[in-house]
Amino acid sequence: MFFLRMIFRSFSRQFKRRLLIAVTVCLSATVSVAMLGVVFDVGDKLNAELSTYGSNITVQPKSDAVISDLYSTDDAAGAAGTSDSTGGSGTTSDPTSFLKESDAKNIKTIFWAFNITNFAPQLNIHANAGVNGGSGQVSIPIVGTWFNKTLKLDTGESTVVGVQGMRSWWTVQGAWPKDDTDQAMIGVNLADKLGVKIGDTLTLTKTTASGVNNVQPVKIVGTYDSGDDAANSLYMASSVAQTLADLPDSVDKIEVKALTTPENDLARKAAKNPAALTSEEWETWYCTAYASSIAYQIEEVIPGSVAKQVRQVAALQGDVMNKTRAVMILMTALSLVAAAIAVANLMAASIGERGNELALLKAIGATDGAVSRLMLAETAVISLVGAIIGAGLGSGVAQIVGQVVFGSGITMRPMVFVLVFVLLAITILIASVSSIRSILRLRPAEVLHGR
Repeated sequence: MFFLRMIFRSFSRQFKRRLLIAVTVCLSATVSVAMLGVVFDVGDKLNAELSTYGSNITVQPKSDAVISDLYSTDDAAGAAGTSDSTGGSGTTSDPTSFLKESDAKNIKTIFWAFNITNFAPQLNIHANAGVNGGSGQVSIPIVGTWFNKTLKLDTGESTVVGVQGMRSWWTVQGAWPKDDTDQAMIGVNLADKLGVKIGDTLTLTKTTASGVNNVQPVKIVGTYDSGDDAANSLYMASSVAQTLADLPDSVDKIEVKALTTPENDLARKAAKNPAALTSEEWETWYCTAYASSIAYQIEEVIPGSVAKQVRQVAALQGDVMNKTRAVMILMTALSLVAAAIAVANLMAASIGERGNELALLKAIGATDGAVSRLMLAETAVISLVGAIIGAGLGSGVAQIVGQVVFGSGITMRPMVFVLVFVLLAITILIASVSSIRSILRLRPAEVLHGR
């Protein structure tokens, strides 16, 4: 009871200084909880944000992948969709190796199916185009794909996939085409070249490998500006493109957008040769959402395919995420250092002002340990109040950061609060050491006599 009365009296006399300690700890806790909360949740947020700018895995036939590796070129399938935009007969041939479009849905059956956020098959071909029923010899690149297709999975679930969810940076005028219809969307560069506008009809003609001359009219329902060579192409439903080219159930490329874990040495080793992994390494790699392990699992469910991660996208995701985490951890460390310095100074000033009181306690029989515990108890109670308030404020700040930066809330894990409270406890203890040492140097007789 005696010590409790002393705590109450000292708190009343030095309310302002105690309030400053509480505010300091509160601010440090707010910053620490907010930053660490974001750090523990930033991986999926950043991957989701960065993956809006295109796919990070491409799937193509094995033969195309071999050619690409031998000649160090971009994948053959992608070339057809971005080259040959000058009209005429064209210099880029249509693909000769294909995957089955019906196998594409198998991507959602792999171990990391829930990390696959979107995918879209492509059939890249060329055809001659005439505007509004006219005939012409202008060869244009065509991409047959899914726009916003609802797939019924074998599990009974359904999912919506397609390029509409993978081209968020496109500037679109008009509407997106509907799947399995004769609607099409044309790039702004190609539209200017052909003099085509929304509402016009393009008549596409193509001579197939069997010598049949197919004709397919398509209605332009929208234009898009991709900011790159893709604006020279015409996008249409894959089923219609397959009919035009007489290539049923055929695609030459599948773009996949997946949430992945940044690469490390294990992922890089596996990407070179999965067979070189030990059984323990294999299990760790296969059960971690690396881009290479997801690509490997895609190859398992799509016959005759090779899945590759887009290195530039994967490297960007890992680099940005690591730098973002480093900045937030640095801010947390700086806030803890600032709190330690402030608390140490405030405690030293408090002990200086309360020298007579502490000397009196020692004079009437209190040991150095008892007096030290008294000061630590005061500081601990005040710091705990500040830390609890700061934890609540930090959670709110983390949600604001999540909404402003990522457009969604931050999932606050219990580990964040435990870690912050432990770090603050260590910080306060370290800050109190120098102040406690000054208590041990107090000489009651000298202090009480004003010396």
